[in-house]
Amino acid sequence: MSSSSFTGRTTYPQVRRRSAGAYRLVRTPLRPVDPPLLDARQRAVVDHGRGPLLVLAGPGTGKTTTLVEAVAARVAAGTDPERILVLTFSRKAAVELRDRMALRLGGTRGPQATTFHSYCYALVRAHQDADLFAEPLRLLSGPEQDVAVRDLLAGQLGLEREGLAPVRWPDELRACLTTRGFADEVRAVLARSRELGLGPDALADFARRTGRPDWRAAAAFLAEYLDVLDLQGVLDYAELVHRAVLLAERAPHSGTSSHVSSSAPSYGPALADAYDAVFVDEYQDTDPAQVRLLRALAGGGRTLVAFGDPDQSIYAFRGADVNGILDFPDTFPRADGTPAPVEVLTTSRRSGEALLTATRLLTRRMPMPRLPSEKVRAHRELAAVRAGGRVESYTYPTASTELENIADIVRRAHLEEGVPWHDMAVLTRAGTRALSALRRALTSAGVPVEVDGTDIPLRHEPAVTPLLTALRAVATAALPGPAEAGDESGGAAADGEAADDTPPTWLDPETALDLLTSPLGGMDSADIRRLGRALRDEERAAGNRVPPPSDLLLARVLAEPERLVAHDPAYARGAQRLSALLRKARELLEGGGTAAEALWELWSGTPWPQRLERAALRGGTAGRNADRDLDAVCALFDTAARAEERTGGRGALNFLEEVDAQDIAADTLTRRAVRPDAVRLMTAHRSKGLEWSLVVVAGVQEGLWPDLRRRGSLLEADRIGRDGLAEPLTPGALLAEERRLFYVAATRARDRLVVTAVKAPADDGDQPSRFLAELGEEPKDVTGRPRRPLAVAALVAELRATTVDPEASEALRDAAARRLARLAALTDDEGQPLVPAAHPDRWWGLNEPTRSAVPLRDRDHPVVLSGSALDQLANTCALQWFLGREVKADAPATAAQGFGNVVHVLADEVASGRTPADLAVLMERLDSVWDALAFDAPWKSAQEKNNARVALERFLRWHTLDRTGRTPVATEHDFDVTLEAGEYEVRIRGSMDRVEQDEAGRAYVVDFKTGKQAPTANEVAAHPQLAVYQLAVERGAVDEAFAGERPASGGAELVHLRQPAPKKEGGEAYPKVQAQEPLAGEWVGDLLATAAGRVLDEHFTPNPGQHCTNCTFRTSCSAQPEGRQVLE
Repeated sequence: MSSSSFTGRTTYPQVRRRSAGAYRLVRTPLRPVDPPLLDARQRAVVDHGRGPLLVLAGPGTGKTTTLVEAVAARVAAGTDPERILVLTFSRKAAVELRDRMALRLGGTRGPQATTFHSYCYALVRAHQDADLFAEPLRLLSGPEQDVAVRDLLAGQLGLEREGLAPVRWPDELRACLTTRGFADEVRAVLARSRELGLGPDALADFARRTGRPDWRAAAAFLAEYLDVLDLQGVLDYAELVHRAVLLAERAPHSGTSSHVSSSAPSYGPALADAYDAVFVDEYQDTDPAQVRLLRALAGGGRTLVAFGDPDQSIYAFRGADVNGILDFPDTFPRADGTPAPVEVLTTSRRSGEALLTATRLLTRRMPMPRLPSEKVRAHRELAAVRAGGRVESYTYPTASTELENIADIVRRAHLEEGVPWHDMAVLTRAGTRALSALRRALTSAGVPVEVDGTDIPLRHEPAVTPLLTALRAVATAALPGPAEAGDESGGAAADGEAADDTPPTWLDPETALDLLTSPLGGMDSADIRRLGRALRDEERAAGNRVPPPSDLLLARVLAEPERLVAHDPAYARGAQRLSALLRKARELLEGGGTAAEALWELWSGTPWPQRLERAALRGGTAGRNADRDLDAVCALFDTAARAEERTGGRGALNFLEEVDAQDIAADTLTRRAVRPDAVRLMTAHRSKGLEWSLVVVAGVQEGLWPDLRRRGSLLEADRIGRDGLAEPLTPGALLAEERRLFYVAATRARDRLVVTAVKAPADDGDQPSRFLAELGEEPKDVTGRPRRPLAVAALVAELRATTVDPEASEALRDAAARRLARLAALTDDEGQPLVPAAHPDRWWGLNEPTRSAVPLRDRDHPVVLSGSALDQLANTCALQWFLGREVKADAPATAAQGFGNVVHVLADEVASGRTPADLAVLMERLDSVWDALAFDAPWKSAQEKNNARVALERFLRWHTLDRTGRTPVATEHDFDVTLEAGEYEVRIRGSMDRVEQDEAGRAYVVDFKTGKQAPTANEVAAHPQLAVYQLAVERGAVDEAFAGERPASGGAELVHLRQPAPKKEGGEAYPKVQAQEPLAGEWVGDLLATAAGRVLDEHFTPNPGQHCTNCTFRTSCSAQPEGRQVLE
């Protein structure tokens, strides 16, 4: 169906038919807003005529309103809007300014309002030499520049070895070329040089004059770096502004790239005459290059109105220089040469009087700037338009206590004071780690949270991890060469030879397990165990008597989807889907697909997106987590698409390296819409320009805030100056900037400011920052945690606990029950319960244990057991047997079990004559399969291999020993017999390691053990497994090995290959042997009857004992503290 036919059946008032079958969009006209009421100070700024003007505007003083009104006044006076330029520092601020000016001016065309970087990009792009570059210049984001610098530094050593390095770093720095810290230092030097207008030659000259070989190397690196940028057609932000300044100043182009054409005409006069007025917002955040640009655009006494606040200059780490605003009157003098005038906005419309008084105390500790003193005093003595406001300061003994109390403060503000979620914010000084901890604490308490995605690097988002892991695997597989051979797994070798146990080179077992248990695979541990057992059984059926560990097999089948076709989807569906997805993504990349396309194939091919969508629509804590995961995945796709779009043929692995290398959060071209009803969580730096009713400033610790560590102390970028060495930032200057940052955070609050810190009891523990005391409010020590979160789930839990509390009064229990009944009766519009946990039907702890409708065993058939199972059921623990053997919830096979399997197989080969009784031959056979055993560390593998050698030596000596005429007649002998045990029939199935015939013709069963513990002599006499073997012999289990005759049982024994015999029996050279005499009495039958009865009656109760120490099921066992029910 065509779009025209579709829209033809729909009528909208904004869509009008121009001609038959055609439509045009009619925009809704803007309605001009009434001009705001300005105070005298604001009116003075609006009425300013020609020439420069500096406006000091503190927090909440109506700076943006004044700027918009000043622009509107000039337009009303006849100035062409195209001849007015408004510059600011963030895209959000630029959009807000454009919107407000459009509303204020109505239908009149508005002036250009943009960021410095957008203006510079437009300028450079407009004058780019089109003959040299077919594609437009692209700006590097911060993380991309970080990766580019690190890549160039990492290649320096290799180029030096080949004699091709254009840069020679001092010897004392060469060891740190590949570190991230050194890359940060180099980036700072590059940015500082371009901010000051220094090219590679100028920087090299400066380095020679100051005797700094490291700066000389940095100058050579700058030249190489610029060449690389030119070849790629990209620019970083500092270089962009530098080239725009050169265009604006008509500067010579030496030391710059061909992006600025050497034959370009002089643009300086044209740009200077292009604007009648230039307005700058947040002027305190300018760097030297931006000041130079403004001088070219509006210097010489032309109209430049700059709004700023030196007390909010907080971006020195980005190159901003507070001296820019302090020197404004002299840098931009009037036409007659006198300093520019300064106006002050003195009325704060944001904070209540009490809040304003507290934050005013912070400014009194700030240095007095070089501006006129009466102006500075007026700027710092703001007047409030309303009373009220609260300032609270709390200290806590631990960080976890602080987090829980912050969550309680926020929830109480919402529930008790009615503050909307979106009108609250929690701010921190630090970045990723602090934000992550706060997000977890708030989310756990039921607080909806919105974290600015640019505050957390993409690779730290949990939802992104499985997608990146899968992409890395398939991208590695898609590489030509040896990686392709990694998934060619050989089949099982015949005659017991071990198959190729090597996993595919592009998918190691750990990665395979991570993917299977991730949302992409969707498998739980039980499914993985079942699939692993099925794969091992498949290997044994193919003739591989020592199959590899299940994790290696899982990695192999994920690389070869066809191996999973025959497996039951009940447990293999996740692996089948994931393996098919990996193959599709791999083939896509092999065919030249992009990282974005491969990621989409992986993402869209699973039920994961639908699960997240459903969770997001349901709301609640799960919905908020789903929202966060969806935001992170969308950001990943945006990043992948942008990478491909910018670089054309970037490979998936290069994209992954870039994402992994991002230690700083990426800037984005557009901010995502903020979730309308959530608490904002961000760093103090990002809170600039925002405001909320309640602001919590968290983690205000001494040593963290203020952070007085000197930045860039290795290459000292801050000491590079245009006219000589600059003085480094003193501790006092660093403290002033940190205090300004705290001031910015504190002044975001309109009604209530809460500041929190940890105050450890020990003197050497965490202590509150000095800034807490500067607010004029004595911090309150809070030592306890909230009694419970103010959330429905916590309320229900408390009420439920009260109803069953034997120490509570009957009246209290009754009141709790009544409130629970009210909660349980609440329903939504569709009749679904809003608080299902309040209904007693959901209180599982009060219910009696259930009994399955389907019996575990059919009473009309014999109970199938093994010898080891008999011991577990009758003597050890019936619950352990049920969870391990029936539920199959036991832990995966360990390397110790693999050790025993290998030794058993080799013993069988020697006894059967397939392998000679020679240690060298056995060790060679051991080497062929040893790498298939998964050990935690190489040293552990070497240690166990030596233990295996010792065990084999003992076996060979025992094997060749004359044991009173006994000769082997069968090894690894399978048997299946049915025995009568009282009223039950028990079918015993198993395998005897070795069966021997003594001189009297009796059968003697040998069971090899490779464990580290041996039973006592009394335990051997009643050993159930040996007794079952003897009973099976008497019921014909070994008749075939005795030429069809039924031998009598001559006894049985345990041979412990890892334990030495007593000295009188040979000592270390021989294994420890424990014999069981031929059976006497009916005790074995009683044991079988007890075990069978417990299985048929399904009576699986725990039996505490020494075996509990290493039991896998302690958390599911009612006999253990960690396994008891909540109500026990």
